[in-house]
Amino acid sequence: MLGLGLSLTVADFKRVVLYPKAVAVGLCCQLILLPAICFGLTLSFGLSPELAVGLMLLSASPGGPTANLYSHLFNGDLALNITLTAVNSVLALFTLPLIVNLSINYFMKSGQVVPMEFQKVLEIFLIVLIPVSIGMFMKSRSPGITHKIEKTIKILSALFLILIIVAVIIKEKENIGSYFKQAGLSSLTFNVISLVLAFSLAKLFKIEHRQSIAIAMEAGIHNGTLAIYIALSIIGNSMISIPSVIYSIIMFFTAAIFGFIINSPKNASTPVHLGIDEKFRY
Repeated sequence: MLGLGLSLTVADFKRVVLYPKAVAVGLCCQLILLPAICFGLTLSFGLSPELAVGLMLLSASPGGPTANLYSHLFNGDLALNITLTAVNSVLALFTLPLIVNLSINYFMKSGQVVPMEFQKVLEIFLIVLIPVSIGMFMKSRSPGITHKIEKTIKILSALFLILIIVAVIIKEKENIGSYFKQAGLSSLTFNVISLVLAFSLAKLFKIEHRQSIAIAMEAGIHNGTLAIYIALSIIGNSMISIPSVIYSIIMFFTAAIFGFIINSPKNASTPVHLGIDEKFRY
C-alpha cells in the first residue's frame, strides 16, 4: 500500500469525484454481486464446509495492491482503484465478518465467529489507509527519493505474498494436492466470472474504458494476503485459507490474460502501455 501511495498525488483523486457512477458500480460488484455468485458456486461445486467458508471469505475481502498494480499495467484508472480499495476496506470491517459468520453458521453448523475486535478493526484500517497517505506525502515532498525506492517496495510486497502462500502450502503439504482438486476449479471459475462480470457491468452502465478496467481488476483480484491472515490468525483454521492461496496463484495469470484481451484493438479505445514508460521503466 505504501508503494501504491508513492505513485499517487491528491490530484489523482479529484477526477474520481466527478464519476460517482463508476464508484457505485464497483462497490455493487464487490459488496453484493460477488458474495452472491460465490455462494452459488460453493453449492454448485459441492465444496467441503471449510473450503466453502474459505471461498466466501475471499469473496468478502476487498481488492489489494495487486489489483491496483494490474490496473496500472493494463491502462486502468489507478486513482479509481485506490479509492475503491480504500472504501471497500473500510466497509469490509463490517461486511466481511458478517459474510464469514453467516458462512460458518451455514456450512460448518458452528457457533464459531469472526469477532469485531477493536484491535483487528484498527489493524486493517491502518494497513490500508495510513501507508497510502504516507506514500503520497513522501512523493509530494521528495519525488527523487520516492522514485528510487518505489521498485524495492513493489518487490518486497510481491515477496511477502509469495512467502505467506509458501508457508500455507508447507503447512498443508500432505493435503494440498487434494485441496487443489476440490477448490481449484471453483476458484478459477469465481475469478473469471468476477473479472468478466465487473467489466461487462461497467460497460453496460456506459462507464469509460479505463475506469471499466479498474473496476474489473478490483473485483477480480482480491486481497489474498488479508484473507489468509484472517483464516489463520482470527478463525484459526489453515484449511479455510486454501481457497485464498489457490486464488492468489491463479489470479496472476487470469488477470494478465484478461488485461490483454480487453486492451486488444477491438475492445480498447486507447492502446495498452503495460506501464512501461519513463516513470516506471526499470
